[in-house]
Amino acid sequence: MSDLTVTKLRMRNGIWEGMVTGGSAANANPAIRVTYLDEPHEGVELTAGKEDGTWLLRIPVPASAVSEGVHTFLIRDAASDEKLADFTLIAGEVATDDLRGELELLRAELDMLKRAFRRHCVETLSS
Repeated sequence: MSDLTVTKLRMRNGIWEGMVTGGSAANANPAIRVTYLDEPHEGVELTAGKEDGTWLLRIPVPASAVSEGVHTFLIRDAASDEKLADFTLIAGEVATDDLRGELELLRAELDMLKRAFRRHCVETLSS
């Protein structure tokens, strides 16, 4: 199990930024590997943070990932190959259909919960 933790900070101007904490040696940069489409992603920057044991992780998002569909980036500890974090970009028709489907499921579940709650209230009052 990896001692590293990745926390998302922001995504701005096509660059995803996160904070890496932990690791065994406070002065050594941890080995981080980022993949996109199951291939190593180039241009990843890891710089020492303001506090000991922290590093700023910057991942540039390529223009090819800003297109229709679902695009996922995986952030892994290169030493243990354990997944530390990920981020996903969703755009186009896929996003619209997925969001509408999810909203319909949420509405159906809410309706089911309302019916169950009302039934519970009626049973409790009649007892």
